[in-house]
Amino acid sequence: MFYNWRPYVPVAERRRAAEREIARRKKKGHPVSPVTIEGRAIARTFWGRAWCDNLERYSDFSNRLPRGRTYVRNGSVVDLQIASGAVKAVVSGSELYQIAVEVSAVPKARWTSICTDCAGAIDSLVELLQGRLSKGVMERLCRQQTGLFPAPAEIKFSCSCPDWASMCKHVAAVFYGIGARLDEQPQLLFTLRKVDEKDLIAKAGRGLPVSKTRPAADKILADDRLSELFGLDMGTSDAKPDPANVETIVKTAGRRRAAKAPLKAAEAAPAARRGRPRASASKKKTPKVRTKPAAKRRRLAMR
Repeated sequence: MFYNWRPYVPVAERRRAAEREIARRKKKGHPVSPVTIEGRAIARTFWGRAWCDNLERYSDFSNRLPRGRTYVRNGSVVDLQIASGAVKAVVSGSELYQIAVEVSAVPKARWTSICTDCAGAIDSLVELLQGRLSKGVMERLCRQQTGLFPAPAEIKFSCSCPDWASMCKHVAAVFYGIGARLDEQPQLLFTLRKVDEKDLIAKAGRGLPVSKTRPAADKILADDRLSELFGLDMGTSDAKPDPANVETIVKTAGRRRAAKAPLKAAEAAPAARRGRPRASASKKKTPKVRTKPAAKRRRLAMR
């Protein structure tokens, strides 16, 4: 009985083949993103390790993953491109093989549940992507079947190699390559699962207790200053206003001034008019009657 096994290709030869393929693709203008592992650890950050741990939890993948680790460590993943719901890769083995991986989107109800459970526990997008999360958030995101990471039923893959196994070593190398890539670009996990990472921090800060810290003394308005600035009758009490209510007082005074402004304008107009002399509608000047002097009148009478 004969098996159609490909001849073994030494690691050094596979690396040279990978380098030639990278150079060829770059020369043709194709984007090339090989996976490079330094040292023994494939992933070092929270997101990369969580992805790899998730794969290793499923017995469906456990038998084929060790060979994949060897391949990704020796630089056999020539190119790895992660897009929305899909991964395309080239792996150097006995020859160059094309790998395609499809990952289902996170169901809407599950994503809503994840966001609700994590609401208020993630302060910023930087904190999220850097994996500086609380233990509770980490456990929720990594929860098997109901977390952010995919289960075997949510992953489909294919390889151009002749290996009959459901998951060949080339596909396994790509899976580990995804984990290594998430170390550098953790946001690609959200792209792959077709969700928006900003949803996880949309409710950050809500429900936090109101600060009980009192403002500095020089930022508190005294009674006489409030009275002078806002026209309020503060009374003769020596008690100072509660700083927590100062903002409310200021806003209320502002609204009162705005409401009184039209009334004052209306009252000011008649008063101004009363102060000015009224112009008569039609003044007729009476002509002055000029009388002649008495001596002249007598002379005229003697004539």
